[in-house]
Amino acid sequence: MTQGGLRLDDGHLIGVVRLAPGARGVTLGVVIGRDMTERREVYETLDLALRIGEVLLSSGAGAADVTVTMLAVTRACGVRNVTADVTFVDLTLHHQPTSDEPAAIQVRRVTRRPVDYANLIEVDEMVNRLVAGDITRREAGDQLARIVSTGHHRLRWAVTVGWGVMGTGIALTLGGSPIVCLLAFLTACAIDGTQLLLPLHRIPAFYQHAAGGFVATLIAVIASATELAVNPSRVVTTGIVILLAGVGMMGATQDALNGFPVTASARLIDAVLNTAGIIAGVGAGLTVGDMLGVGLISFEPGAAGLAEAGVTVFGAALAAAAFAFASYAPRRSLIAVALVAALGQGVLLTVDSSEVGRTWGSAVAAVTIGAVCYLVAGRFRVPALVVVVPAVVPLLPGLDIYRGLALFAEGKDGVLELASALATALALAAGVILGQYLAQPVKREARRLETRLAGPRMVGPFRRRGHKDTRRPRPTSPRPPL
Repeated sequence: MTQGGLRLDDGHLIGVVRLAPGARGVTLGVVIGRDMTERREVYETLDLALRIGEVLLSSGAGAADVTVTMLAVTRACGVRNVTADVTFVDLTLHHQPTSDEPAAIQVRRVTRRPVDYANLIEVDEMVNRLVAGDITRREAGDQLARIVSTGHHRLRWAVTVGWGVMGTGIALTLGGSPIVCLLAFLTACAIDGTQLLLPLHRIPAFYQHAAGGFVATLIAVIASATELAVNPSRVVTTGIVILLAGVGMMGATQDALNGFPVTASARLIDAVLNTAGIIAGVGAGLTVGDMLGVGLISFEPGAAGLAEAGVTVFGAALAAAAFAFASYAPRRSLIAVALVAALGQGVLLTVDSSEVGRTWGSAVAAVTIGAVCYLVAGRFRVPALVVVVPAVVPLLPGLDIYRGLALFAEGKDGVLELASALATALALAAGVILGQYLAQPVKREARRLETRLAGPRMVGPFRRRGHKDTRRPRPTSPRPPL
C-alpha cells in the first residue's frame, strides 16, 4: 500500500511518497515551495522588463535600445538565459534556465501613445538605479506603476501653448511676418486640438494627420480671403512641419540600420501612411480653396525664402525647445535642445549657401546634431533621444511637401519635390545616427559598451567603469534527491 505525506525540510515544502513495505524503498522529494517561489520571481521579473520596454518603445526608442534595456533589467534581477523579441506592437521575453526545462514566455502588446519624455526620463533613471543595485525589483515595480499612472505637473493648456510657440518658431525660420507668426501660432494650437480630440473617438492615425493637414490649409485659405498681406505657403508649411514632428522616421531608420528589419518595416509603413495622411489633408484644403475661388495657390510654391540668419537660427531654437516642452521634456533639457537646434540650423545655412543642395545640407546638419547630442545629453541628465528628436524638428522638409502639392494643384508635376522631401527625411534620420557613431570614440565608457550592442544608444543603462556586479544570484541550495 502506498503511503504519502508532506513535511518541511530547510523551510521548503517537500512532498514525500513511499512504496508499500516489502518493496524496494524509494523516497521521492519535490521542492514545491522553492520551485513555485522561483517561478513567481521569474514571471514578476519578465513582467517588469516588459512594462519598461513598453514605455520606451511607445516613446520612440529604437528596438535595440528596448532590447538591451529589458535584458539589463532581467540580469539585474538575477534572471539569466533570457532572449527578447521586439516588434512594432509586441514585446516578447523567453526564459529557459536549462535545455531540459520548459521555457517561460511572456508577451505584452504595445499601445500607441503620445510622445511623453517625462515618463521616458523617469523610467530611464529608475532602470539605472535598478541595474546599479540601489533599488529592488519590487521597488522598481512600484515606481513604474506610479510613473505610468500619475499625471503631469505641466498643465494641458500650457502644452497647447507650447505647440503654438513651436509654430511661431517654424514661421520665423521661413521668414514669416508678425501676422504669419500669429497665424502659425493659431494653426499649431488648432492642430493640437484635433490631435487631442480625434483619438478619444478611436480615429486612426491616418485620419488624424489628414485632419491636421486640412485644418492648417483651411486657416491659410481663410487668411488668403482677407485683405491681409499673408503668404499662405508659410502657414501651410508650418502645419506640415508640426504634423511631421510626430512621424517616426528616425526610429524606422535606426531599427533598419541596427538589424531589426521587421520593426523597421512596420515603423516605416506607419510613417509613410501618416505622411500620406498629411498630404491628403493639405491637398483637400487646396482643393477647397480653389473651389471657393480663393487664390491660395496663386503664390509661387515655396517662395517664402529664408529670413536673416540670426532670425532663422533663433526660430529653430525656439521651435525645438517648444516641441520638447510640449512633449513633457524637463525644463533642464530645454536649453540643450535650443542650443543644439540652433547649431544644426546654422550648419544647414552654411552648407546650403555653398549650393550643394538642401538634402546634403540637411544630412551634414543632422550629423552635427547627432554627434553633439550624444556628447551633451548626459550633462543635462537626459537620454540623447530627448535632445536629438526636438533638435531635428526645424529641419523637417515641410516646404518641399508644400511645393509638390501646390504644383499638383496647379496641374504640374510635383513628384520631384515630394521625392526631395523623402530624401531629406531619410538624410536627417541617417545623419543623426551617423553622428552618434562618430561621437562614440570620444566617450570611452560608451565605446566599450557599444561593442556589445547593435549601434549607438539613445536611451538605456550604461555600466560604469569599476562598477560592482550587484545582481542577486539565484538560490543555489541543492534539491532533495529523487
